[in-house]
Amino acid sequence: MSEPIGAPGVLAALTLEEKAALVSGGGAWESAAVERLGIASITLTDGPHGVRLPTDDATSGQFSLRNSVPATCFPTASALGSSWDPDLLVRVGEALGAESRAARVGVLLGPGVNIKRTPLCGRNFEYLSEDPILTGRLGAALVRGIQSKGVGACVKHFAANNQETERLRVSAQVDERTLREIYLPAFEHIVTTEHPASVMAAYNRVNGVYATENRWLLTEILREEWGFEGAVVSDWGAVADPVAAVAAGLDLEMPSSHGVSARKIVDAVRTGTLAEEVLDQAVTRVLRLVEAVTHGDEETDKVDFARHHALARQAAAESAVLLKNDGAILPLDPQAEIRIAVIGDFAHEPRFQGAGSSLVNATRVENALDAMAATAGKSVSLT
Repeated sequence: MSEPIGAPGVLAALTLEEKAALVSGGGAWESAAVERLGIASITLTDGPHGVRLPTDDATSGQFSLRNSVPATCFPTASALGSSWDPDLLVRVGEALGAESRAARVGVLLGPGVNIKRTPLCGRNFEYLSEDPILTGRLGAALVRGIQSKGVGACVKHFAANNQETERLRVSAQVDERTLREIYLPAFEHIVTTEHPASVMAAYNRVNGVYATENRWLLTEILREEWGFEGAVVSDWGAVADPVAAVAAGLDLEMPSSHGVSARKIVDAVRTGTLAEEVLDQAVTRVLRLVEAVTHGDEETDKVDFARHHALARQAAAESAVLLKNDGAILPLDPQAEIRIAVIGDFAHEPRFQGAGSSLVNATRVENALDAMAATAGKSVSLT
């Protein structure tokens, strides 16, 4: 097309049905396309510490979180938060962006910058820290690195998604001062300094209103107060009422509702329940997102997975926290005549990431037992 897809002429050429389809997912991980106008689909995929791009399971035909393209598994945010090193996180973000681009991913769903409020939160491993300033600075560094490669970041989960019990539907009851001092500052810092391509609206309610339908959050705070110009994307399956969501400021519902949401939006516009101008705003932001990020027909360089693995190892080392080094026992002297007891199967089968939607199919995994044996130049047994 001769004019950018985000231009007013393209919006005017869309039918109401096409507009409604564009604010609903085109598939499990893709936005909708309008081929007659040259509007392509883009891929959005997990995750915060590694690219989890699902692949088809040709043998069983069943969905599995483990069926994804090989990617570097970087230390989780829970580790990276302990590095206090924005420069390191920019480098990790650059690697994440490079691998996303090579996999034809347009938007990488991360970083996760919710504040750790309870140790029982199942997503704590995806969140950087308990501190809003540290989280904001490190989250911004990741966004800077990811977006330097032409891939959009999606900062999540907006907002107050900080517990596991009823995480998909709980109402987080939080007064405004607490929100602004603890739970919103990381998002604000990232939005105002790094201009992320997208922000993900969370599953939960905030003070009784679903985050995906919360105009105070999505429009008054995020756009009018902070100046956010990107697209607001729902968490997967987080939209209860697609009409209310668009009216509140949500731009893209994911994943596909197989036309259900689009039909509701069309009906709402035709009956006057939803102003078409409001829908047009959401469509325009989706079009700008599609135009801004990587597309599947672009040529990309091959990824240096060996270099990325070395970076992941460095990041893990720099994220380690030594509380006390009695007798200067560390680092261990490989020449010293000492005996070391290695206890527990994690030394051989390490737990290096969390489970769920950000499960990375790691290109390479090392373990402590083999590393100790290589350093010592002798066999090491597991007790």
